[in-house]
Amino acid sequence: MDETKPQLNGGRRLPGSRLFARVMDLAGRHRLLASLVVHNAVFALALLLAFLIRFDVAGESPGWLRLYLLWLPFFLVVKTIIFGQLKLLRSSWQYAGIRDLVNILIASWVFLMIVYVIYLLFTYMPTLFYRSPLFSFSRGVPLLDFLATVFLISTARLGVRLYREELRPVSSEGLRRVLIVGAGNTAEALLREIFRMREDRYRVIGLVDDDPHKTGTLIHSIPVLGTTDDIKRICEENKVEEVLIAVPSATQKQLRAIIEKCQGAKLRIQSLPGMDALIDGRVTVSQIRSVEIKDLLGREAIKLDTEDIAHFIADRAVLITGAGGSIGSEMCRQVCVFKPARLILLEQAENGLFDIGNELRRSFPAIPVAEVICDIVDRDRVTSVFKIHRPDVVIHAAAHKHVPLMELNPCEAVKNNIFGTKNVADACCATGVKEFVMISTDKAVNPSSIMGCTKRVAEIYTQSLNGSNGCITNFKAVRFGNVLGSAGSVVPTFERQIRQGGPITITHPDMTRYFMTIPEASQLVLQAAATGQGGQIFLLDMGEPVKIVDLARDMITLSGLRVGEDIDIVFTGCRPGEKLFEELRTAGEDMEPTVHPKVKVWKHRKVEWDKIQEALAEFSRLATCTDRDRIVAALQLLVPEYAPMNPPKPQA
Repeated sequence: MDETKPQLNGGRRLPGSRLFARVMDLAGRHRLLASLVVHNAVFALALLLAFLIRFDVAGESPGWLRLYLLWLPFFLVVKTIIFGQLKLLRSSWQYAGIRDLVNILIASWVFLMIVYVIYLLFTYMPTLFYRSPLFSFSRGVPLLDFLATVFLISTARLGVRLYREELRPVSSEGLRRVLIVGAGNTAEALLREIFRMREDRYRVIGLVDDDPHKTGTLIHSIPVLGTTDDIKRICEENKVEEVLIAVPSATQKQLRAIIEKCQGAKLRIQSLPGMDALIDGRVTVSQIRSVEIKDLLGREAIKLDTEDIAHFIADRAVLITGAGGSIGSEMCRQVCVFKPARLILLEQAENGLFDIGNELRRSFPAIPVAEVICDIVDRDRVTSVFKIHRPDVVIHAAAHKHVPLMELNPCEAVKNNIFGTKNVADACCATGVKEFVMISTDKAVNPSSIMGCTKRVAEIYTQSLNGSNGCITNFKAVRFGNVLGSAGSVVPTFERQIRQGGPITITHPDMTRYFMTIPEASQLVLQAAATGQGGQIFLLDMGEPVKIVDLARDMITLSGLRVGEDIDIVFTGCRPGEKLFEELRTAGEDMEPTVHPKVKVWKHRKVEWDKIQEALAEFSRLATCTDRDRIVAALQLLVPEYAPMNPPKPQA
């Protein structure tokens, strides 16, 4: 089947469609000439119909024909001028609408008024005119001509639009049966865009809206079938394949509620972007995109104090550790927006470093980028890098973050998270770095894991350096929870399990976590860093916690699959070091506000320097120790609130 030729929506070819398509193509190449010809033909036909109706041709003498031929040139010339002035000769018939109809009415009224003014002048001031049959007309003919002109021009334009919209080639992918959520202005605009597509892709079954008063109404002949509570029933009854959410103002909670109502139906779910992403409120089919899990977990756009961040970053040399990781690479992108003097990327993994370095050179060619392969555990190498590059700002993102793996390899967490951070912090003091920002975790709050506790120790050490022993560096730490899409996080794990056909594995039905998108977390880290004066631990507002099992169900639904039928959910038990929920309290007596509503400061207790040195000496003796109990005991000396949870079984 040739998809370039017009067809009926059912797939049958319209008789004469090939000839019509050729005519339309020719008219498109000579648009103004074609418009003049067609309009004048319609004008002539309208006047002819007016005479035929006014004069009963069966009973009248043929004198009306001579009068018609006398009037015709005047009608054609004057109407062409009027329609031209209102730009009706240049408007596209394919997109004919209410505005075109209004302009046709105005043009026809103007012409009618001109004719009747001439008639009145002829009647009451006959000396102004020659005694010619041209001015001896019936008053009914112009009125009939007005009606015929409006009817014929409007019908012709709407006919072309109807042909384009209803007699289109069917997409090679076939027609998808679609239900639209929302019955407001956006849904109406979306329907118009769907009908104007060059290929017929969607068969819109109906709409649903939370306003029950809209049920039963029609929008462009498409019925509103019910409310969002009826989505599943409507989809099953009408064999709907796809749901389009046309509610750009929907909040995250409203969007999540819609997705939950689709659970159990095998649907592809798509949406329009938020209202801020729609230019002037205009809707196009190209803006339709799949709903992603970040749409359900994300929050309103962050408003940053860009002036403070620019002052913190602009024209400074910035070094980012762990630059090739999920957080580190996004930090690089966000920092480049504020035009640092140069950017030093420090990373142990060469592939990640290679990728982010190339990306930054493409996206920010004006910013000098230096790529440095370095393991932060190597103290001499770290010191050498700092002496060579002399950074002004250091953002420390490098760390071991995988909780169960660090439970099985505790000495590696001690080496990387504690001594790696110590090496970077000491190098900052030695080389006069002005700002140090450590990216920490909510797992450092009353830690239950080796990973969380070692990050807490790193916080304690860096905070103790602030303002001590002549060090001029401002040390800050920023805590936040899980980030969507980061390497090893739950979302990419679930995506992989869904692609493999399941099952999705979850440790516990009550497991709850905070989530934030990587860009949002990175932006707030910069905001916190630009806010503080040093010696502070910042906590980011992570919003409401999310149950992991709900997250899994939503991801299965968004994949067009059904929980329990296409993909199973299996509970495997809590892993070593895991809590059922993380603590990230941002309110209370020990919390202070900052200039940004999503950033708070924790009033942490100071730890004696001698105690820190004693603990570090013990950690150094355990850096290669395989005795987990000794490492746990050493950590509890400095972090007494550390309570190990679900210790791992000894490995074979």
